[in-house]
Amino acid sequence: MSVTSEATLAYGHAHHSRLAGSEDTRSRLATAMPLVLNFEANWRARSVLLRGLGLAMMVSASWIWLFPGSVADPELNLMKVGVSVLFFVLGLILMTARSPRNQPEACFDPVRRELRVLRRDAHGQPKTVLRRSYDTIGGARLSDGAVQLYENDGSLLIEVPLGSAAARSQLRDQLSGAVQLFS
Repeated sequence: MSVTSEATLAYGHAHHSRLAGSEDTRSRLATAMPLVLNFEANWRARSVLLRGLGLAMMVSASWIWLFPGSVADPELNLMKVGVSVLFFVLGLILMTARSPRNQPEACFDPVRRELRVLRRDAHGQPKTVLRRSYDTIGGARLSDGAVQLYENDGSLLIEVPLGSAAARSQLRDQLSGAVQLFS
């Protein structure tokens, strides 16, 4: 899972004049950065593992022919051809498999005080699939590895993995006061 912070939200002077509150509140909101959490697990390690397995299968497809056997047995040769073609094709598939790029992202926006879940479409453009204001979320439970957000009726709304203690701390700071935090 990766955690990234988006660039500082750039609001022009016209937007600053519309914000209500003190000058301190305006400056804090202008420099606030949303916390973006990806739902994906460690795909880099998985892709290295899959490519290594694919390479091993492709190499083993040729090694089948190095084992001594009866050259005159056509059934054995037919099985060797089938197994070596199968290993080569499966190895090629594993070598070229790509990690899913359209995994959703959860964006916790401190300026708008809302949760947005974004998913990339076929063209790579992010589309909002869920938008919830912090006021409409019933509660949140922050554990070491994940944050669980609950509806007002107590049912689970969404669970997002957290990659680090820093992300957990930043999310706790954002949600405190706006969402009831469960221990």
